[in-house]
Amino acid sequence: MNGERSILIIGGGLAGARAAEGARAAGYDGLVRLVAAEDEMPYIRPPLSKEFLNGGGSRDDLDVHPAEWYPEHRVDVLRGIRATALDVGGHRVRLDDGRDLGYDRLLLATGSEPRRWPGAGADLAGVHTLRTVGDSVALRELLSPGGRRIALIGSGWIGLEVAAAARGYGNDVTVVAPDAVPLEGAIGRAAGEVFARLHRDHGVDLRMSTKVHGIAGDDGRATGVALEGGEVVPADAVIVAIGASPATALAEAAGIEVDDGVMTDAAFRTSAEDVFAVGDVANVYQPFLGRHLRTEHWATAEHHGPAAGRSMAGEHVEFDEPPYFYTDQYDLGMEFSGYGPLMAGVEPVFRGDVPGREFIAFWLADDRVVAGMNVNVWDVNEQVQQLIRSRARIDGARIVDPAVPLERLVAEATA
Repeated sequence: MNGERSILIIGGGLAGARAAEGARAAGYDGLVRLVAAEDEMPYIRPPLSKEFLNGGGSRDDLDVHPAEWYPEHRVDVLRGIRATALDVGGHRVRLDDGRDLGYDRLLLATGSEPRRWPGAGADLAGVHTLRTVGDSVALRELLSPGGRRIALIGSGWIGLEVAAAARGYGNDVTVVAPDAVPLEGAIGRAAGEVFARLHRDHGVDLRMSTKVHGIAGDDGRATGVALEGGEVVPADAVIVAIGASPATALAEAAGIEVDDGVMTDAAFRTSAEDVFAVGDVANVYQPFLGRHLRTEHWATAEHHGPAAGRSMAGEHVEFDEPPYFYTDQYDLGMEFSGYGPLMAGVEPVFRGDVPGREFIAFWLADDRVVAGMNVNVWDVNEQVQQLIRSRARIDGARIVDPAVPLERLVAEATA
């Protein structure tokens, strides 16, 4: 490196690309290298289960930056290469092509990996997960002709978005999950029931409070999902959407502190000197909460990345933004902001038309807004976030009263 300062980013997703951008924006003039395990330029993942899966846009529309941005900003992208070992004492990383790279600052942006079905039938042909652009292309080719029987294991955000895409193409869809309603673990029963009705209204067979015994197959190919009790849901393909796990193996082997992700402070610094972590893999201390929080949503990478880049470049950073997420399913569009740990045991209050699916849901703990979800109601998410940040006590009767403008509640909360 001829003595030149260097930042090495392990991970070729949105968080890593935004971190490179953030470092350059902060005036960092050393070498920046980004190591991407996929043989792809960094791309954005939400469309993989939304617009792109539904047939909209092209592969190029997914890119974080145009290809020419990287050489223009002196960011060297090494594609189709994995980091296999990290020597934190020696400030070096071993790659699977035999190279050994040094660094002054290292960023772990290794993301998360979809959980595979842990039981029988996981390795059968016709069993799919969704994480990469290649996965999305394969699913689009599978679903787009229509007329197929699709069984989905799991009723989280990815599973429901794939179910909506599959129904949009004219496939028969069955969703099997152990929870009482979809998304129960994320937003609770009352809000989850909105999505249950949505999918049932669009012809999805929801098998809730149902456990899967295994994936049935014949001649090496999946033929259905076997339920506890003996019933088999027939399927031409099975999609497993049971969550994701942070990709912490590199950090763990290097002795970096890991607990449901790589532990960092509010500036994304890990327990190892000059090593930072960001995005899905990072369990970041949030001053608002007074505890660590790991989230896997697109906005985490989008907002973590530039802040981590500035931190590595030497700026003072204390990241404390509330988590944000959005979904599009059929004719429902939703934005969510808030803190999952503060929602535990709290049922939301609703402002608007819940049966008509045009409303805002608020989660109040100790009379303070800790999360909000706007469904088919737009240009209010920033106000929801202002209410959260204010920590102000809110009258529950007024927040659900459409006669009380949301702007007035925000003004009172932030005065």
